[in-house]
Amino acid sequence: MASIRLEQVWKKYPNGHVAARGVDLTIADGEFMVLVGPSGCGKSTALRMIAGLETPTGGKVVIGDRDVTELPPQDRDIAMVFQSYALYPHMTVRQNLGFGLRMRGVAPATIAGRVESAAKALGLDAVLDRKPGQLSGGQRQRVALGRAIVREPLAFLFDEPLSNLDAKLRLETRAELARLHRRLAATMVYVTHDQEEALTLGSRVAVMSEGRVEQVGPPLEVYRRPATVFVATFVGSPAMNLLPADLLPSMVAGPSSPPIDATLGVRPHDLTVVPRGSGDTDGLVDVVEPRGSELLLYIRLGASGDGPEIKVITPPDLEVAPDQVVGLRFDRGRLHFFDRESRRRIE
Repeated sequence: MASIRLEQVWKKYPNGHVAARGVDLTIADGEFMVLVGPSGCGKSTALRMIAGLETPTGGKVVIGDRDVTELPPQDRDIAMVFQSYALYPHMTVRQNLGFGLRMRGVAPATIAGRVESAAKALGLDAVLDRKPGQLSGGQRQRVALGRAIVREPLAFLFDEPLSNLDAKLRLETRAELARLHRRLAATMVYVTHDQEEALTLGSRVAVMSEGRVEQVGPPLEVYRRPATVFVATFVGSPAMNLLPADLLPSMVAGPSSPPIDATLGVRPHDLTVVPRGSGDTDGLVDVVEPRGSELLLYIRLGASGDGPEIKVITPPDLEVAPDQVVGLRFDRGRLHFFDRESRRRIE
């Protein structure tokens, strides 16, 4: 296995679109790095530049100790798994798994051993002689994974590999990927727009926006200490509430308080509904949305509901109704402040 480095990587297309803007990212040997962000943020472009499917306009791509910026994909010793399974329908699972090795002239005995090992790791032993049309979507995705595993590459690259699966299969395959990473101790780079997928899979997460890396860190750190307003609102569901800090002066008063032109951020889970007049502020309940294990409340600040709207997560048995005025208490240990101009975190 090997580490991967992107050093000040830029990508500008002939039509003028800039998909990567000075991306700096180091992925450790054996790490599971997830690139996450909305559509068009540059995450797939970054992955394709690691794979050699796109050539950077500027900067450097290093795999292990080799500068591979100008090398074609076949010379980089990486394996890529795409959204589409790209299996050969006329071949059996066994033949699909071993096809790439056969094309490289690997000895038949070595191919057989690697195929059997990958099939066992992925639970495909019983379907080795079936064709893709006889498999479920989850099994086909595992065959695509297995075809990458048998190559024993320096790194695995995944471009939204679970997007074609239904919700149940996504969960199951996600767990299999996590187990696979532990078993192989392999370097894996995984692209997704699904922040839940990113937070559950990644050793570290790189949040991207408009071709830039906004923050890199362990999932819990990115969630608890977002570096920018974008990260704060993209990571976490429901999104973090953002309010002008001067809206609630009692919440930010004190010698170490941030400047008054800051933006106050508070997650819906860090607010508590209390009786009217007994919290930090009051609000008018607008919508009550049951979510099984919890309630999501949409509340307009101010007893008359003329303030900004915020979201609050409460236990499912809370007795609350639309048009009811309630009090809100902020968890003062979990408030976030961002500079309004730079939109970066104030420490």
